[in-house]
Amino acid sequence: MPITSTVLNVAGSHPEQLALVGADERLTYSELVEDSRRMFAVVDELHRAQTDPPMPAPETDGIPITAISITSAFHTSRIIAGLAGYRAVSATIDPRWPLTHQVGVIRATGIGVIISDSPTLAEALASSWTGTVISLADFRAREAARTHATASTHGTVAAGEPPASPTPAPAVRDASEPFLMLFSSGTTSNPKAFIKTRQQYRDNVSVSSAHLEPLPRVATLAPGPVSYSLTLYAIIESLATGGSVHVADEFDPITMGRRIESEAISRVVAVPAVVRALAEAARRDPERFTHLDLVVTGGANLPASIRDRLAEILPETRLISYYGAAEIGFIGDSRDGDGTWITVYPTIGAQIRDESGAEVPEGELGTLWIRAAACSYGYVTGTTDAVLRGADGWATVDDQGRIENGRLQLAGRAGDIAITGGHKVSLPQVERAFETYDNLGEVCAIALEDPALGSLIALVIEVSADKTALLKHARARLAPQFVPRRVYRLQHLPRTVGGKIRRVETVDLIMDGLGQRL
Repeated sequence: MPITSTVLNVAGSHPEQLALVGADERLTYSELVEDSRRMFAVVDELHRAQTDPPMPAPETDGIPITAISITSAFHTSRIIAGLAGYRAVSATIDPRWPLTHQVGVIRATGIGVIISDSPTLAEALASSWTGTVISLADFRAREAARTHATASTHGTVAAGEPPASPTPAPAVRDASEPFLMLFSSGTTSNPKAFIKTRQQYRDNVSVSSAHLEPLPRVATLAPGPVSYSLTLYAIIESLATGGSVHVADEFDPITMGRRIESEAISRVVAVPAVVRALAEAARRDPERFTHLDLVVTGGANLPASIRDRLAEILPETRLISYYGAAEIGFIGDSRDGDGTWITVYPTIGAQIRDESGAEVPEGELGTLWIRAAACSYGYVTGTTDAVLRGADGWATVDDQGRIENGRLQLAGRAGDIAITGGHKVSLPQVERAFETYDNLGEVCAIALEDPALGSLIALVIEVSADKTALLKHARARLAPQFVPRRVYRLQHLPRTVGGKIRRVETVDLIMDGLGQRL
């Protein structure tokens, strides 16, 4: 994997260059190498101490799986980075997932060791699971003991103590070897696990480094849980290209502004909600953001209001909104306009197909299929029966979209497309029409069953608003079939732990009569 090759090279040529930086802790490249030796020694001991270890999923080729499920972005990052140089498969599990999802995926995939501070999780795993749960504090204590024991071999502690066997240095592993287990979900549905080989990640880094500028010695800030694929990718690509990556457990505008200034951070990788908060922080204190050259955000269809706000406050800061899927890798990006049209990267193939698998005419909605070298082979047995790749090597995560003049416009997942009166309607497109409506905030477009139309489009909002004005706004921006026929108000739209609105749950609340019809 390129992360290990680069880490070793930079540790040799620029040992004092920062590799990983948290709020209160930091590691240079040379320190990261030594840290990984101690860390892997502890992980290896934990696996070897098991008398009846869990059987790892067959997709791992028998390599033991170590999972990290803690809130510390710094320690999650250093463990992932450290394990990359050894025969190990690592995974991050969001501790905010429902307990049943955490337990289910641990048992289904054969995870052997999990670093977690949750006594509830440990108790839930106590029966019918033979792996090991260890707290971060206990894990670090074992690392400290390894440091002490290693020092004894150099004569720096009292004689008579048993010497520690030196752990080999991290090394570049075989390209075909599995190294990372990722998950497609976990907040609203049962997680689907999939494996990334080292070559697939090399291919992924090759694409992102060509377009998203994780350049050598560049300081990148990537705030947020490492269980988010966007954050994890930012960490991997920064270390793989010889940069410095700064992490944070959450985005606090004041603290982040200070770090951007004091650490001369020139690149930020964050979810759209954080980009919005960053823009407001820059409005209050623009001098702290003079070093900031590039903001990279993930997810399709970045709201135009965020792009415009950042451009207004930080006109010299560029914004790239990339589109990708964790299973597939980076696919394309948008750099101007409202962000709805995506330029697919030259090395990536894209097709729109109908339900039969045939390509649709240009401009028509359908299912997006992708051909990319970084794509995983499939989902891990036992976590889903869904198929990722077809026999022809093309893959889909059921995103819907259209291609016109070589550019891609996304319309959401399969559940985000409604059929009303014979017309296909993209519910995210309905929502985008209200981004320019003053003081409305986020909205959710839903499809409700209707005997005459098949389904009708409804808009659900959180604030008080005039229905007549809302529909007038919609008619000026949408085709007739896209204009909502009903408007409801909920006190709070249901969201995932990551802040995304849950469309299916919103429908359930409306159908249960919990919304106020305007």
